[in-house]
Amino acid sequence: MEYHSEMLHLQSTSPERWLRQVDQHLNDILIDHAHCEQKAASTAMDLMFDYVENEDLCQQMSEIVREELEHFQLVRDLLKQRGVRFCRLKPGTYGRKLKELVRRQEPHRAIDRLLVAALIEARSCERFVLLRDHLTDSQLKDFYGSLYESEARHHATYVRLSRYFGSESDIQARLQELAELEAAIIAEGCELPRVHS
Repeated sequence: MEYHSEMLHLQSTSPERWLRQVDQHLNDILIDHAHCEQKAASTAMDLMFDYVENEDLCQQMSEIVREELEHFQLVRDLLKQRGVRFCRLKPGTYGRKLKELVRRQEPHRAIDRLLVAALIEARSCERFVLLRDHLTDSQLKDFYGSLYESEARHHATYVRLSRYFGSESDIQARLQELAELEAAIIAEGCELPRVHS
């Protein structure tokens, strides 16, 4: 099943500029992908700790943590097979700019944290489809073709869980607002070649 921007609540598609970064700095993109999976697991773990009284959220987060760590190991294995050393990278600006949009007071904070996580997963899904379709390396085409559906599923889970903390109309309005701001961050871009640059 293909996922389109509307299903993922994205307000833009990735620019050609990003695919040029992929072509010129593929190893950096792959290393950053491993870091992204690690950060995604950490985000889910933090949510599980901070909203421990919500049984559904904790169950879903524990599943996402396991899946993200599994993906982290898959990317690490891929890097090893390709002779690319995993290392620290200076983070891009995307995640920080999105997290700066999170409101400070509960329950707005919970809503925003879940919706920001949802949009990051949505953008990852969109980019994994682009990588699958753009790359000529058959190993990488297959790899990204196998991953994008889980990102879309995580996106839907985060959006669903946000409804514990606000009305449907509030969630939809805030998701639209954050998606427009996310699109502006993507349009601005980042000079560092990253999964979300």
